[in-house]
Amino acid sequence: MATITMYGIPNCDTVKKTMDWFKKHKSASIIIFHDYKKEGITKEKLTAWCKQVGWEILLNKKSTTWRSLPATEQNKITSQASAINLMKEQNSIIKRPVIETADKLIVGFNEEILTGLL
Repeated sequence: MATITMYGIPNCDTVKKTMDWFKKHKSASIIIFHDYKKEGITKEKLTAWCKQVGWEILLNKKSTTWRSLPATEQNKITSQASAINLMKEQNSIIKRPVIETADKLIVGFNEEILTGLL
């Protein structure tokens, strides 16, 4: 089975739910967890993800981090470049988890799609 890298923040409820799902399906041992609060995230990785799913999917406008930004800052996020800069600076604004395999990128928890990985 191919390696799966899950990007997120360990205390995020959705990340915990996803990891629990992998444990339930006895596949947590194939997960590499990348904590981007500790390890960061590169502009190159964010650019690659944006090419795969679009910056609008990655940027979590429902997050506390987004809602805490002043409207003037929110209004500046109108392009992939501006979204990447914001996600790089404040990585807790990236929708979680981001699950990456050799040929797929999954953003958020979706049991049906996760089942297809195994």
